[in-house]
Amino acid sequence: MRVLIAAATLALSIAASVTIGVADLSVGEVLRTVAAHCGLPVQPPAPLDASIVWDLRMPRVLLAALVGGGLAVCGAVLQALTRNPLADPYLLGISAGASTGAVGVLVLGLGAGAVALSTGAFAGSTAAFGVALLLAGRRWTQPSRILLAGVATAQLFSAVTSLIMISAAGPDSTRSTLFWLLGSLTAASWPSVALCTAGCGAALLVCWASAPALDAFSFGADVAQSLGFSPARVRALLFAVTALLAAVLVAASGAIGFVGLTVPHLVRRLTGSRHRTLLPVSALAGAVLLVWADTLARTAFAPQELPVGVVTALLGVPVFAWLFRRPGPAR
Repeated sequence: MRVLIAAATLALSIAASVTIGVADLSVGEVLRTVAAHCGLPVQPPAPLDASIVWDLRMPRVLLAALVGGGLAVCGAVLQALTRNPLADPYLLGISAGASTGAVGVLVLGLGAGAVALSTGAFAGSTAAFGVALLLAGRRWTQPSRILLAGVATAQLFSAVTSLIMISAAGPDSTRSTLFWLLGSLTAASWPSVALCTAGCGAALLVCWASAPALDAFSFGADVAQSLGFSPARVRALLFAVTALLAAVLVAASGAIGFVGLTVPHLVRRLTGSRHRTLLPVSALAGAVLLVWADTLARTAFAPQELPVGVVTALLGVPVFAWLFRRPGPAR
């Protein structure tokens, strides 16, 4: 029932968000545009309104939902694997590596356009994951080693990013780089939606299939092993899956913070800690959160647009403070 309620809330949020913007559109116009593009026999709205819906707002809103849902799932999985209530999708230096890749494209002229930016960010993310694995060594599946390796990797790639910006960036490239680093969905397109849909769908299936193991890991690796799960194998699989999913999401949207950290904790208070329910509800709740955060980011100071990461930080910091001050361990 909770999953159905969350799914209905997401559907209503997407429909409402597409109507909000400088050009006011009705839900009927949105539905007729979608129906017309699906080949249904309806009268489409005016060409300009249809273009706004289909080419601009719809891919952006759907990308926001996918990124928010994917980040929330990554956070829930990593918090269970590491038994660290403050674990988030960027645990392994993924965002720092993506930033280096994006800066290389924007500042050093290694490519042009949204495709090159996403490719550079993904390459940087996967490179950061590889460096974290090298630093952690053969025992990289141990939470303490991979956490420390992730911190060191993040510092390394952050230093490289700063070096590139200081030595080569001009005023225009610095502004565009900072905007992307704070998280932005302005480059949303149907190809990026398709890529994130495939990544999120595959990752969610793998994580959901591993829900019994995640339930056991919430009580420690010894409990998981006593129940027949291999801690090293499960950690290796899920660390790799969440790292690659985070790389795909960061490449599409930049580093959007606090969604993966806060949403799983809020959902646990509603559903409990059973991952069969926690993971899909977290995905839907994260999607709803980022849909509305991006709506606020693009409309609050229109025509000026805020990076969506600023909005999620303003919402997430109070929740982070509550989690930090909360007595006792959180699962």
